[in-house]
Amino acid sequence: MAVETRPGEFEVIARHFAPIAGPGGLGLLDDAGLLRPARGYEVVITVDALVAGVHFFADDPPGSIARKALAVNLSDLAAKGARPDGFVLSLVLPKGWSEAWLADFASGLSALAASSGCLLLGGDTVSTPGPLMISITAFGSVPAGRMVPRSRAKPGDVVLVSGTIGDGALGLKVHGPDKPDWVFLLGDDDRAFLADRYLHPQPRLDLAGPLQAHASAAMDVSDGLVGDLAKLLKASGVGAEINLDAVPLSVVARAAIMADPALAELAWTGGDDYEILCTTSEKEYPALVAAAQAAGIALTPIGRVTGEAGVARYSEQGRARSFAQGSFAHF
Repeated sequence: MAVETRPGEFEVIARHFAPIAGPGGLGLLDDAGLLRPARGYEVVITVDALVAGVHFFADDPPGSIARKALAVNLSDLAAKGARPDGFVLSLVLPKGWSEAWLADFASGLSALAASSGCLLLGGDTVSTPGPLMISITAFGSVPAGRMVPRSRAKPGDVVLVSGTIGDGALGLKVHGPDKPDWVFLLGDDDRAFLADRYLHPQPRLDLAGPLQAHASAAMDVSDGLVGDLAKLLKASGVGAEINLDAVPLSVVARAAIMADPALAELAWTGGDDYEILCTTSEKEYPALVAAAQAAGIALTPIGRVTGEAGVARYSEQGRARSFAQGSFAHF
């Protein structure tokens, strides 16, 4: 059997990653990239690390792994009202990697980088005896003083969330190796929908402008709606009253919950949604919803901000609801 001859580090960079680089990447021939923010703009920076066996399955399609690694960073930029400007990539490859795997990874990364306008600026590629690890740091820009933080929600503000909640967490169950019984009660198309929502997050980049103009606070929902709301409330020093019956669910998620009602809690706390959670004043609320709608993204009101610092009260069908664990946690 022929042994594959793998390219060296610099050939890997030239062959697979230089084509993804933007002008600021300097052809990936230097030790650094270059960003030139426009006059009157500030730079927003975010970083996410993904590890095989924690954030994705090691045998997931390499293009899907790459798209997710970039998408979760783009989601953070969108929540800050920022326009993507570029990213740097640290790729830690396990022993036994193949060039075919790397080519598919680069192809998936290139597709999302091009469609989002967030091109490669530089990075590092190394090998490890451990699992595959990917770290992306993304850069975006906003007009000076206009970044949307977590910390400015005020009592009386409306709490909203984009898209639908729970598809990612349910999709992990559908896509994973140990499938629960309810998965087999769904049709093939429904299972494919949920798996795709897990594998391929859809960063809400078109919400950046509306959030910048009208939101008081925002963050993306990566670790679960309940847990991420707690983070926003803590940062703002406020509380909230949330109607769980108003939380938007996809038709497929509703079908799964009908098959197993316990899945409702997973939908609210499970994470991997990469939707936008935000607050806005009563005055700005109509304009924010209209701007989001014009961008093709639904924003659904799910509650109100209160003055009870750090206290989130949840109701379901008129009854109080609490959660033992509000979100995914690494530690």
